[in-house]
Amino acid sequence: MLLPRRPFLALCAAALAPRAALADPAGAPSAAPPPPSPSAPPAFDVRDLQVPGDRALGRRFTLVVPRHLAPGERAPLLVLLHGLGETGDERLGAFAWLERYGLGSSYERLRRPPLGRTTRRKDWTDARLAEVNAALAARPFRGLAIACPYTPNVHKAPNPSAALDGYARWLAEVVLPRARAEAPVFDDAARTSLDGCSLGGFVGIEVFLRRPELFGAWGGVQSAISAHRAPAYADRLARAVAATGPRDLHLLTSKGDPFHDANAALAAQLAKRSIPHALRVLPGPHDQPWLREAGTVEMLLFHDRRPR
Repeated sequence: MLLPRRPFLALCAAALAPRAALADPAGAPSAAPPPPSPSAPPAFDVRDLQVPGDRALGRRFTLVVPRHLAPGERAPLLVLLHGLGETGDERLGAFAWLERYGLGSSYERLRRPPLGRTTRRKDWTDARLAEVNAALAARPFRGLAIACPYTPNVHKAPNPSAALDGYARWLAEVVLPRARAEAPVFDDAARTSLDGCSLGGFVGIEVFLRRPELFGAWGGVQSAISAHRAPAYADRLARAVAATGPRDLHLLTSKGDPFHDANAALAAQLAKRSIPHALRVLPGPHDQPWLREAGTVEMLLFHDRRPR
């Protein structure tokens, strides 16, 4: 189920290169999201956790622990995998969602609606932005605990399939138990989700298909998959759902995403098999400013809206 290495790496490297964090395609600096009110307490703590693991696969993750929960309240746990650009360094990978993909600012924006645009690019349509704000007015964002583990470039492994097996095992046996010990979260699969961006979307679907009993939902943000694999992925997802029961599936892409057609093809194949899922296509390219403006917000909102 692996993409050929060279086309995959070329697409991912061009799309989510670190320089995308600094400027939009026109060369103008991306506008920073508005900071929270000085009087507002931080919404969460961030813990940098070094844990046992294979050096080639992962030994570190960050954990976002909400501070706004009521006494005794628990939150769902979301595991987020990062993209190719941060696979060269464990620290960079563990902090990618927080430092490059807008996880913190998106979380704060969702807690303090209404949302507005923070850049000159229209990575939201007016209609979708209005929908998001109406949804938040009707039911406020409740919050999540979020584990962001280092994600390896499995395409560089001598045996990529074995690397995916080992990574799935590390998430199951190390990351999930440690996150549940550190944060006030539900410890059942139904309220544990897995998502990832680009390479992380590919690794995420492979992990989910190996261990569907661990997660009540899988999502992919501009997942780096290939269209010709869509029928096989749909078949494997159908078998996973048949074995473990219904799962929430979320495919998020954009019109300028080089993996748009592949994600749309997967959605079509899921529909052909009558497997419930959500496909959302936003404007915009495959880059970090898109994540910070719209993609991360949409991803968090989907997981926050799941039953708890």
